[in-house]
Amino acid sequence: MSAATDTRPEAATDLTRASSGPRRSSSKGAVKRAPWVLLAPFLALFALTFVIPIVIAVFSSFTKVTRSGLFGEGGVTSGFAGFDNYAQVIGDPNFVASIGRMFLFGIVQVPVMLILCTVLALLLESASAKWPGVFRAAYFLPYGVPGVIATILWSFLYVPGLSPIIDIGEVFGVTPDFLGANTVLWSIANIVTWSYTGYNMLIIIAQLKSIPVELYEAAKVDGASALRVAFSIQLPLIRPALLLTAVFSIIGTLQLFAEAQVLQRVSPAIDSQYTPNLSAYTTAFAYNDYNVAAAQSVLIALVAFALSITFLSITNRKQK
Repeated sequence: MSAATDTRPEAATDLTRASSGPRRSSSKGAVKRAPWVLLAPFLALFALTFVIPIVIAVFSSFTKVTRSGLFGEGGVTSGFAGFDNYAQVIGDPNFVASIGRMFLFGIVQVPVMLILCTVLALLLESASAKWPGVFRAAYFLPYGVPGVIATILWSFLYVPGLSPIIDIGEVFGVTPDFLGANTVLWSIANIVTWSYTGYNMLIIIAQLKSIPVELYEAAKVDGASALRVAFSIQLPLIRPALLLTAVFSIIGTLQLFAEAQVLQRVSPAIDSQYTPNLSAYTTAFAYNDYNVAAAQSVLIALVAFALSITFLSITNRKQK
């Protein structure tokens, strides 16, 4: 029998492998490319809206624009400024004061909000809670109100002559000043707490729902009270959610902007550099110094990162 007419099984197998080889390699290549093809729109949008702006901001923070002539008619040149912009920002006492102000804000507001959202989550997940879905939606509703609208709504309760709270206080001989130099920071803290407590509560509720039912049944058999269950089972197991909400709150504290900007119209105590973000916004769009504003933004991000890492390291050390 000649090789051309060979019908042995081995020859047929070789021919099948030879014909299916390129097909298999091409299908494997398509499988490997498929995730990247699906992720390409997200990666492009992520780079366009997140990575590239950060790179530009960092680059701008090391650049200085120089204008020649009395009114800049001699031309505009940009060059490497080194750390001059950062030195100018750190040497600005108003910007440093805004960082300290937000640090004080976070020390008081963040623990209060975490306690409130934890208590609400535990109450709504208790066995005796009635209509938990209704109350969950009601507590989450303030988060759906934009920060500007929420501040405008609360300003009606802060401004004398409009606030029913002030009117009721005057009847009893008390005149609260919600917009004074010593109180406006805590008025802003009240707005932030009202807006974000429900949001953080949902994160904690999601963690509570992941607790195995067997633990509750064992605690019930042992005769544990509701408080004992909360402190011995629920609170230790929702620690990851508490850490997550705490880190989010720390970062959000340094990003405080809308509340201070809106209340600035009705409170003389709030200046253009009351918060770090408001200071960067003023530097960029009021003084047209975008390079210094970029340095301020980078420093805000670094401070938020440092505070978050410090908080996580302290909590992890206590756990160990």
